[in-house]
Amino acid sequence: MDVRHPPASGPLVVVMGVTGSGKTTVGGALAARLGVPFADADDFHSPANVAKMSAGVPLDDADRRPWLRSIGRWLHEHAGAGAVVGCSALKRAYRDLLRADAPSTCFVHLDGDAETIRRRVAARPGHFMPESLVASQFATLEPLQDDEPGVVLDLSLPVADLVSAAVAALREPAARDVPGEGSAPSV
Repeated sequence: MDVRHPPASGPLVVVMGVTGSGKTTVGGALAARLGVPFADADDFHSPANVAKMSAGVPLDDADRRPWLRSIGRWLHEHAGAGAVVGCSALKRAYRDLLRADAPSTCFVHLDGDAETIRRRVAARPGHFMPESLVASQFATLEPLQDDEPGVVLDLSLPVADLVSAAVAALREPAARDVPGEGSAPSV
């Protein structure tokens, strides 16, 4: 997908970041603004993955692979109309798996510091992802690379500002359009 000119029907977007970064909140608001469907990647996890994380055990790549493939298929199914999914997509290899099924996907990385994330996760009632896994999420995180279409946004901004910045990044020339030219735009 040419990030500068999203299709008239709507882009495919993954709102990514560590647990507690606001992927569901920002992703849902972005989807509403774009007029496209939204999915939360948590809903694609197998019961075994949820049980593992609930027990405080980080997922490994073997756990994540079928989960990511199902998200990639969901994106592919929505390629004609556009869609937004909130998905951690922490490693380049995970993002590559998503793009294998939906090559036009671009990424909105909600970035912030570990202490802010710890506070957010600790304050979330009833979520299966415990605060104890925040460190493993940051250890796994690989920032967007120069040849990946996307934008990095400061998760401490208000949701409306994050959505506006994401929409602007989808419509404006982005340094990530061409491999090797520039770096991820940050807001």
